[in-house]
Amino acid sequence: MVLRGQPYGTLAAGEYATGRGALAQAAFAAYEELAAEHELIVCEGAGSPAEINLRTGDYVNLGLARRFDLPVVVVGDIDRGGVFASLYGTVALLTDADRAQVRGYVINKFRGGLEVLQPGLEMLSERTGMTCLGVLPWLAGVWLDAEDTLEVGAWRASTRISEDRDRLRVAVVRLPRVSNLTDVEALAAEPGVDVLVTTDPRIVVEADLVVLPGSRTTVSDLAWLRDTGLGDAVVDRARRARPVLGICGGYQMLAHRIHDPVESETGTVDGLALLPIRITFGPAKVLGRPNGTWSGYPVHGYEIHHGAAEPLPGSGGEPFLDGYRVAQTWGTMWHGTLENDGFRRCWLAEVAQAAGSDWRPRPDSPDFADRREAMIASVADVVEEHLDLDRLLSWTRAGR
Repeated sequence: MVLRGQPYGTLAAGEYATGRGALAQAAFAAYEELAAEHELIVCEGAGSPAEINLRTGDYVNLGLARRFDLPVVVVGDIDRGGVFASLYGTVALLTDADRAQVRGYVINKFRGGLEVLQPGLEMLSERTGMTCLGVLPWLAGVWLDAEDTLEVGAWRASTRISEDRDRLRVAVVRLPRVSNLTDVEALAAEPGVDVLVTTDPRIVVEADLVVLPGSRTTVSDLAWLRDTGLGDAVVDRARRARPVLGICGGYQMLAHRIHDPVESETGTVDGLALLPIRITFGPAKVLGRPNGTWSGYPVHGYEIHHGAAEPLPGSGGEPFLDGYRVAQTWGTMWHGTLENDGFRRCWLAEVAQAAGSDWRPRPDSPDFADRREAMIASVADVVEEHLDLDRLLSWTRAGR
């Protein structure tokens, strides 16, 4: 468990429902701090509010709502199917006291005519007592930062690696405990770059660039990498000077040795030995917002990790964003670096040349921050147009 960026302890699955009292108090204290400084707070729940097996000790859904008497709105994703049954079942499973906090519902990602949906909305409102606050339409070309545990790659354009030489083919290894996968979203937004999240060694071999992303448990994901044959595929690429990028946990896997008495408690294990570094895990997390340059371009990012890298004596290697590179094997602890447009395009051009791809950056391509902002703005526009915001706000302190 991590509490406010620092290690808190370990809870086994069986202890999770009952061992969260101190965590609940920390969450409630955090809410009170925010409430003292802001007029309106949006509390996003985790999972479903009807996870009745976890209701005891809950502090992320109805537990928080009951503690501070918050109005609850349930959002149903109609694109997944069964939205009426899902919303009705959610309310039906709640206790009377929890159900009293639920004021309304929203239908999200609707494609079609609202008149077809309207009879169902009326019946659902009648049977549950919830107010329908509106129906949000499906928005093409919009993908927002997702949780690591959800399906990733909503932005991907295909399910295969393209053979067109004017495109750059990127394979991102889907580690079992992947973290900070938003690092690769800027790659997917770059015109002519095909990003595929995969666990297939053949795709890893064929791609122009392979990315090992972050991991919540570096040592166990490294063992999985070896067991699946993906580790051999990455090592083979490095030996043939085919581009590989490791970010944070992925960077740590490229080391010669990993000493981890903290995260996995396994002691010392061999890394893939592709970069001249050794990793030592310390009890405190390293947190930072580093800045640097590469090839004349400014680069900023963020750090959150236990493992610290140190170079092996006399082993060479070239510095790269507070990490190292050897030939076309690159590694850095910094997350978020690929969101820096100038750096990303310059680095991808070097990678493409090394991989034998004809891809080059397009001078008219939009900056990543502008594209992300435009997507967020488009969501805000449909919320303003299709939701009853006056009613929603009237349930809050700001509305009163």
